[in-house]
Amino acid sequence: QVQLVESGGGSVQAGGSLRLSCEGFGRSFSENAMGWFRQAPGKEREFVAVINWSSISTYYIDAVRGRFTISRDNAKNTVYLQMNNLKPEDTAVYYCVGSSTHGRAVVTRSGYDVWGQGTQVTVSS
Repeated sequence: QVQLVESGGGSVQAGGSLRLSCEGFGRSFSENAMGWFRQAPGKEREFVAVINWSSISTYYIDAVRGRFTISRDNAKNTVYLQMNNLKPEDTAVYYCVGSSTHGRAVVTRSGYDVWGQGTQVTVSS
């Protein structure tokens, strides 16, 4: 069974940092795009950051650019999201995503067919 398992969520005060990790099981994602989406209460799920298979291409939503960094270690089948200078509006459930069919960093939900279970990030003011 193909799975993505997130870790690293938690509660932090505004200005703090967290690092999310997501490891793939059941198949290699080394030639596939991966990324992070998030969903805040009462809001639609949105893309946060995505990375292509070789780490050459990365994309970020404007709200996090300059504060968040996505990276991956293909040898560990893992993608990371380093989140710095966190703000209360970053509070959401963060989902790791992967594609089983392509290596391009796309920003749409339909571009990813493997989703993690989600990890909660809470930022207090």
